[in-house]
Amino acid sequence: MMVRRYSRMALCVVALVAGVSMAGAPVQAETHKGASTQVVSKGKQVSLEYTLKLDDKNVLETNVGREPMTYTHGAQEIVPGLEKALEGLAVGDKKHVTVKPADGYGEVDPKAFQEVKKSQVPEKAWKVGAELEAKGPDGQSMLLRVTEVKADSVVLDFNHPLAGKTLYFDVKVLEIRAAAPPSK
Repeated sequence: MMVRRYSRMALCVVALVAGVSMAGAPVQAETHKGASTQVVSKGKQVSLEYTLKLDDKNVLETNVGREPMTYTHGAQEIVPGLEKALEGLAVGDKKHVTVKPADGYGEVDPKAFQEVKKSQVPEKAWKVGAELEAKGPDGQSMLLRVTEVKADSVVLDFNHPLAGKTLYFDVKVLEIRAAAPPSK
């Protein structure tokens, strides 16, 4: 599934500080008594178990029962809304987090649609919904979608696939440790 390519990106892209809900959305936290006194804070390496859903409440992706997702808190490796909501949690804590588009992958940007000649796109992608992988100016992989096919051109959508979407995370903090020193 093409969304799998964004498995870590669903948590790890975009300019990803208190444990508050986003846009007034309810937040539920469950703390395990006797858990480590170490809490999620800037510079800590955090391992999570998570499930991500969209408005339709279907699971988009999950790592429950698989390898934990690990990130460095405060390093903008996950979406900002999720990072803010995790601040202050301890090992064993569970939380439901609602992340509005502005604190996730942003709103859909109409300027991110670009019309290009068909000759610049593989023929097999000359259909609405086709997905293409391209390299951005910084060399990072990005997923493009064909949104319209015209006589001599196609319209590509450069927005992140989750742009404009509210994200619903169920998370559990599995481990918190000091971040590894940067390699020289």
